[in-house]
Amino acid sequence: MNTKSSERTGDHSVKDTSPSLLDELESELSAPPQLFADIVFDRPLDHAYTYAVPEALQSAIGVGRRLQVPFGRGDRSTVGYCVGVHNVAPARTVKEVQSVLDTEALVTDALLRLTRWMADYYLCGWGQVLHAVVPAGAREQAGLREAVFVEPVPDAELPNPMPALTLKQTAAWNHLRGADQPLEQRQLARLAQCGTGPVSALVEKQLARVSRQKVERVALQAPPAAEPAPPLTLNADQLLVWAPVEQAIRNGGFHAFLLHGVTGSGKTEIYLRAIEEIVRQGKEAIVLVPEISLTPQTIERFSGRCGAVAVLHSHLGDVERGAYWRRVAAGQVQVVVGARSAVFAPTRKLGLIVIDEEHESSFKQDSTPRYHGRDVAVMRAMLENVPVIMGSATPALESWHNAQRRQYTLLTLPNRVLDRPLPQVGLIDLRHDGPKNRQEALSPTLQQAMRDSLAGGGQVMLLLNRRGYSTHVHCPACGFVATCKNCDLAMTYHRQRTALVCHYCAHEQAPYQRCPMCKQTAIRYQGLGTEKLQSEIESKFPSFVVQRMDSDSMQRPGSHQRVLDAFRSGQIHILLGTQMIAKGLDFPNVTLVGVVNADVGLHIPDFRAAERTFQLLAQVAGRTGRGPRGGRVLVQTYTPEHPAIALATAHDYITFSRQELAHRHTHNYPPYQRLARLIVRSLKQEAAEKFTNEMATVFQHALRKLANQTPPRAGVRFLGPAEAPVFRLSNYFRYHFQLQSASAGVLHQVLREVLITVRPPNGVEYQLDVDPYNML
Repeated sequence: MNTKSSERTGDHSVKDTSPSLLDELESELSAPPQLFADIVFDRPLDHAYTYAVPEALQSAIGVGRRLQVPFGRGDRSTVGYCVGVHNVAPARTVKEVQSVLDTEALVTDALLRLTRWMADYYLCGWGQVLHAVVPAGAREQAGLREAVFVEPVPDAELPNPMPALTLKQTAAWNHLRGADQPLEQRQLARLAQCGTGPVSALVEKQLARVSRQKVERVALQAPPAAEPAPPLTLNADQLLVWAPVEQAIRNGGFHAFLLHGVTGSGKTEIYLRAIEEIVRQGKEAIVLVPEISLTPQTIERFSGRCGAVAVLHSHLGDVERGAYWRRVAAGQVQVVVGARSAVFAPTRKLGLIVIDEEHESSFKQDSTPRYHGRDVAVMRAMLENVPVIMGSATPALESWHNAQRRQYTLLTLPNRVLDRPLPQVGLIDLRHDGPKNRQEALSPTLQQAMRDSLAGGGQVMLLLNRRGYSTHVHCPACGFVATCKNCDLAMTYHRQRTALVCHYCAHEQAPYQRCPMCKQTAIRYQGLGTEKLQSEIESKFPSFVVQRMDSDSMQRPGSHQRVLDAFRSGQIHILLGTQMIAKGLDFPNVTLVGVVNADVGLHIPDFRAAERTFQLLAQVAGRTGRGPRGGRVLVQTYTPEHPAIALATAHDYITFSRQELAHRHTHNYPPYQRLARLIVRSLKQEAAEKFTNEMATVFQHALRKLANQTPPRAGVRFLGPAEAPVFRLSNYFRYHFQLQSASAGVLHQVLREVLITVRPPNGVEYQLDVDPYNML
């Protein structure tokens, strides 16, 4: 029998010390299953990488956390985001996770779904989106410190007999027993008026135990306290608008509203009522406003009515951003008010998203991922099944088109509150009624209107959307024009800084005394900026206080608020500035608004130029006539017949949108066709041009392949390659393509097929912008 057993088992039965097959099987069954993590990186990669999770890290691993892993051929230690954990072993051998960097997930499941959609739609890496979504302060745990907490042991675990205590130990023990939560060690010592020694003694005597936690190093400064304002009585128009909004909020579920209301019609009251209802339900709200509109006045409106409010803007440091992110994630904030990136706030129970001034181009990000905050907000609302309200006096034509197609529910507030009329708008044709001195900005008509308004005790606002003193410098003898050495853009003279400045790359140089080409001294500083306008007004209105508001004059912390407070209190009589003064401001004593040059930005190679001009004029006109004294607007222009100007002065958005949409339809521009723009750039012109031509060849091949498909699909219009309108920026030579299609799916298919096959050489890079807003 032993011989037969030996024959059956072969050599395995020779050594009595070998584990039996049963032991091996039991060992395999008792071992934890192998875990694998899918990880994405802050790189333009279109897929996740799978790593094995060592047994020691399996309890710490989790979706939404950052992991340190070896990456690439050199196994360079790299940080990535875990987007999946599973037991499915890959077909090939994989590398192991080195460490887990976070104890809690940085992003929620809802944000993971949203960022996955963004990566697919904007054709960039999922890891790139996650890296942009999570602020550096949250990633690096900025503002956190490790604190030691002390708590008493349960009564059942107290030593028996009780050890003897000193007077200071007794004081600490009594404070600890009287607290309803663990106390930080130094806080307990302060309460007991002792050092940390007596507290440590309680731990040694087994009366207390310690734990370590991360806590905020500095307490966040709350928004300015505001008196809780009672809800206003809604007028008839507001009641009609509020009814469907209230129903959608109470019923729950996704519903997209486009609230079209003239300036001063009471849109904010609709927002506030909706948010109050959401907070009553124990949910949270996100309110997106343009950065330029994040004024103290705006913040006070929300903090006075909506509970705990977090305000997110570009001036916050990493410590503050990280602290707000953690507070929102912990459910300590009911309302998040902020600019574009606030759409990613990690709310635990989102109930509503509001987008004020939804037409604003500042909601579009100009670096990877090049998302539009409004579109991402609508998608987030859809994914989390909550309502979204988009409001504007001049909705983006894409949003207006969606309302016409009934994808959004259109709500209208056609009248101002308290039956106040819209301001009268007058046009000043600069061809016939311009300044007598060509170096000046104010026409006689506008000057007289300013005098009349100021004499009546009113205030004046003037818009000029150009910074600096002189917007171009040239030599009349040889034709030389001062351009940036890094960009194909004219330099602007800033008198306050005594420098020529490029408004794109920020290059500065000393102003010219002589022409660098012909050495003549007749160099001319021409064109009009806000600095020159301020100088002219101060000379013509010497008895009135004049203040300029632009990005040059508002650089110090708090300067924006100080100027607006002074203007509101009447200490400033004339406020002039760029588009910074056009939005988010409500001053009842402003009786005159003047637009110094309505043509700025109208005649540029951008299909949205007319829409932007109409929106800016309509918005700035809305700054007057908000009080019982009424007000009027005067617009200086060389093209009073242009529809964008003529219809803006008539407050006629409906006609403008109809005409502009017909124009867009004729030329196959959004919203009728989807648009994507590719820019190839390099410090070497030849390298950029060569790769551009290679990429064009690949695109043309893909388009021929698409044209031959059966059944036929929507086509793609391919324009380019060509030099970009601004060919050189920051020393980079730029070529661009433009692709248009009636089908977003087909457009994305072509882009994916091409971009996955082309790799730019060293020194050349390309940028893809889906739904671009900057065409220069």
